[in-house]
Amino acid sequence: MSSEQIRDMKLDHLLTPENAAFIAIDYQPIQVQSIKSMDQEELVTNIVKTAQLAKLYQLPTILSTVNVESGDNKPQIEELSEVFPEIQPIDRTTINSWEDDAFHEAVEKTGRKKLIMTALWTEACLSFPALDAVKEGYEVYAVVDAVGGTSKTAHDTALRRMEQAGVKLISWVQLACELQRDWNRTDTAGEFAKILFG
Repeated sequence: MSSEQIRDMKLDHLLTPENAAFIAIDYQPIQVQSIKSMDQEELVTNIVKTAQLAKLYQLPTILSTVNVESGDNKPQIEELSEVFPEIQPIDRTTINSWEDDAFHEAVEKTGRKKLIMTALWTEACLSFPALDAVKEGYEVYAVVDAVGGTSKTAHDTALRRMEQAGVKLISWVQLACELQRDWNRTDTAGEFAKILFG
């Protein structure tokens, strides 16, 4: 049994390790504690698994926080920092990270047009940059079970607004399978299975 020849990983219409970047915005203690759209422990588990996938497939990664340098907010949650100890989050004052020059420049520097985007809250810190990115010609993929809102209504409404604007909705498991695609990719298959079933 043989697999189809691997398609061009840069031009593929599906997400690949060569055409996508990963973004995680505002995974900080107070934001996690304010989530009411899903179980907070499950949310943390899902964002960590999403981050582990980004690390496994070596996606260019941008982390961002809000109001840490001002002392008004605590740093990124430890669980996410443990996945990316080498990445210093870009700290902002803007609710919409797309309006922060350093953040916007970091996205441009990835050279990728497909953005796997996660943030707390769905209704603000995810939807605003996602809508802006789509308007600038990016393809945005919101990982729906690794993000959360202040209520289920707020979360669901934000997802509907983003989807109407062209944001693509994806789960972390779908993301995992889309990046791996073939068990014959043995350099990542073992860790993929560990993240997926662990």
